[in-house]
Amino acid sequence: MKSIRKFSLLSALLLSAVSVFAQDEPKSPWTHSAIAGLNVSQTSLINWSEGGTGSLASNVYFNGSLDYTKDKLTWNTALDANLGATKTFEEGSDFRKSMDNLQLSTKLGYTMAGKFYYAALADFKTQFANGFEYDPKRKVSYFMTPGYLNLSLGVDYKPSEHLSMYLSPVAGKMVCVSDTLYSENFGIKAGSNTKWELGATFKGTVDYKFCNDKLTLKSTLDLFTPYNDTFGNIDVDWKFMAGYSVVKFLTITLQTNLKYDDDIPYIASDGTKSGPRVQFKEILGLGVSVQF
Repeated sequence: MKSIRKFSLLSALLLSAVSVFAQDEPKSPWTHSAIAGLNVSQTSLINWSEGGTGSLASNVYFNGSLDYTKDKLTWNTALDANLGATKTFEEGSDFRKSMDNLQLSTKLGYTMAGKFYYAALADFKTQFANGFEYDPKRKVSYFMTPGYLNLSLGVDYKPSEHLSMYLSPVAGKMVCVSDTLYSENFGIKAGSNTKWELGATFKGTVDYKFCNDKLTLKSTLDLFTPYNDTFGNIDVDWKFMAGYSVVKFLTITLQTNLKYDDDIPYIASDGTKSGPRVQFKEILGLGVSVQF
């Protein structure tokens, strides 16, 4: 009888210990999502009767987000970086930049009601390397020429962890150049390094994964209009990226960027300027990547 009681007591203690250790660990307030990779393509032509030019192209990219949510506080940070170059095998040809962007944004929010948050947003954009126009060759941009800084206060609507829509009626936008030689190319007064504008801004972000996390979709849309005589003319910066993991570490990626800036004139190859135009860039690649 004593043996049975001892066995029962020991069993109860063991079951209690197992139940304690089997409990789920507290959920971390931090979450993240990212994709990074390298795309490379090469074409070689030898005695090719149909004509053509051999080439080498590559780009390295990173698109990631780090999010913190606890009680009524949220903090979202995103980094988007991309650098690519192309070279043809013609005599005298050199590498030419095909894609170049660096963008860091961070947003702090505090619950207002339901899915709505009071929010503050800081956003910085520039590029890594020198940019050129060719025929004739001339430098038109480089690191911090231009550079963009946006600071704002507003309301953020987040119906899910995958979608955010932020609206601010109080937004400051700064454009800067390191050399005043390029001031007018980016809507800055001649001889000045910076330009400040006060206006309204909207930022939408989407971050989804499908097909057992094999397909990643990320997109950001930035809109801004200043409180001056051009109010209603909207600056647009829309980025989209889709990545599909064919097999482990091998991914097909599609990246696009559509821009329109009412302050940036179109400059022809002969140097003449005209009104602003829609700008668009697209890269489709297959290469090595990591998703995490």
